[in-house]
Amino acid sequence: MKLRILVDNNTLIDRYFIGEPGLSIFIETDGTRILFDTGYSNIFLANADRMGIDLLDVDTVVISHAHLDHTWGLQHLIQRHAEAAFEHAPAKRPALVAHPTVFDPRTVAGIGEIGSLVSKEKAAAWFDLRLNHQPVWLAPGLVFLGQIERANDFEAQTPIGRVQTAGGDQKDDYLLDDSALVFKSAEGLVIIAGCAHAGICNIISQAMAVCGETRIADIVGGFHLLDPPPRQLEETVRRFEQWAPGAVHACHCTDLASKLALSRVVPIKEVGVGLELSYLRANVSE
Repeated sequence: MKLRILVDNNTLIDRYFIGEPGLSIFIETDGTRILFDTGYSNIFLANADRMGIDLLDVDTVVISHAHLDHTWGLQHLIQRHAEAAFEHAPAKRPALVAHPTVFDPRTVAGIGEIGSLVSKEKAAAWFDLRLNHQPVWLAPGLVFLGQIERANDFEAQTPIGRVQTAGGDQKDDYLLDDSALVFKSAEGLVIIAGCAHAGICNIISQAMAVCGETRIADIVGGFHLLDPPPRQLEETVRRFEQWAPGAVHACHCTDLASKLALSRVVPIKEVGVGLELSYLRANVSE
């Protein structure tokens, strides 16, 4: 599997791409091309173009969760598909994999809309929707985890705004739609998180259970450690030390203090737009 960072808060030195507070990752494995999240704007398209990546030739779009810094680029991807149709240019009709509530409207008081600007109905016009609470295997050794079990008492304790349910009710939003990808590499699991609102430790635990593997080769993405409560950071550091991942590429919504704390027990690596990472697939049957 090879992945390339299309959007992150940072860019790498001497790699002249564009960054923004958001995340988007392009993944290739066993001939399958996957776009994981779309960032906040259209820069994932511009960066992909500079990298020579054709996002009209994607098999699956995966949305980690509903928030604007991961979904607002979706409208620009639809626009590119529409423009390809105008020009009779080749374009695949990708699947879209996400949690069933990913298109539910979300708001924060004083800010307004922070969820997807694309409705479920509009998305269905351009993508083959595969919305599921359960794990979905996307390619040999690569799985979307589905709804993450909130198994510990130090993560995912505080809601972010309100969500409108299918029945029209409003309730506190604990981001039950938040999920992640996992790749079974020869060196252990590669866990790819969007923002980890479900808790990065909860995600890792579920990845191990779904994949039947306890070795961790790498953890890539946002950890939702932005001025976290002291106990949350302490417990996260303790568990990371126990799990001993081979590498940790923490980015996007992971603050400097949290990276420094984690660096005491695990190898923290630099991340930015343009970063390329490769992993050898384990012998798997999925």
